[in-house]
Amino acid sequence: MLFALVFLFLPLLNVFAKAFEKGWTVFYGALVDPDTASAIRLSLTITAITVPLNLIFGITAAWAIAKFEFRWKTLLVALIDLPFSVSPVVTGLMFVLLFGLRGYLGPWLDAHNIQVIYAVPGMVLATTFVTLPFVARELIPVMQSTGSEQEQAALTLGASGWQTFWHVTLPSVKLALLYGVILCNARALGEFGAVSVVSGHITGLTDTLPLRVEKLYQEYNSTAAFAVASILALLALVTLAIKTGFEWHTQRVYARAERATSGTRVTCSKSI
Repeated sequence: MLFALVFLFLPLLNVFAKAFEKGWTVFYGALVDPDTASAIRLSLTITAITVPLNLIFGITAAWAIAKFEFRWKTLLVALIDLPFSVSPVVTGLMFVLLFGLRGYLGPWLDAHNIQVIYAVPGMVLATTFVTLPFVARELIPVMQSTGSEQEQAALTLGASGWQTFWHVTLPSVKLALLYGVILCNARALGEFGAVSVVSGHITGLTDTLPLRVEKLYQEYNSTAAFAVASILALLALVTLAIKTGFEWHTQRVYARAERATSGTRVTCSKSI
């Protein structure tokens, strides 16, 4: 509790205290600033693209890894974990080397008037890469623990592959799926390192919320910087609340199932 107080709660309270240091008017003015509003829209746009992409990949990869045996399965698991071991800054440099004007694909992209680096596509790619493991890593252990008996039973009863997936596989992992989406969403909104490298820091065009906070602070506009940072802090608190709510709901479901199982055992024992 002492560690949480010193390193979590006090800095969080300081963010909100500094944001409202000069009153509500200054705080509101910092948020409605056109450049800040553009940063908010861009962050939400990148998140709206990144999360569905990771959702599709996470479900597909987890289903393949947990339910099937195939060559290069170990390699696929290692590739999913790769963003955890690579620095986000290195990730950004990797995309610059690939898609930059002097990169491997840069001349071809420039010839076809396609801009990836210092534009939204590069920021989406960088964010997608760093958030790649979250959905898959939440689903893989849950799918492995549930096994494949239910799917085999559904197929035996005449269900198609898609019917089995939608009506048997997905409902059994829905809480883990929601949890992974929440974590992916939070990381996408707060990503700084990789996006900073590929964005170009163009005010009003390629500044996300974290980049906007850094720029305001470097301009010695600390009140506005903390005001924008308070949005990220508030989103983090909302994410934590949703995560806690899911965990509480899951515990209640498991406890209810355990009580029902215990009651059935007692009834059977009395009958015997």
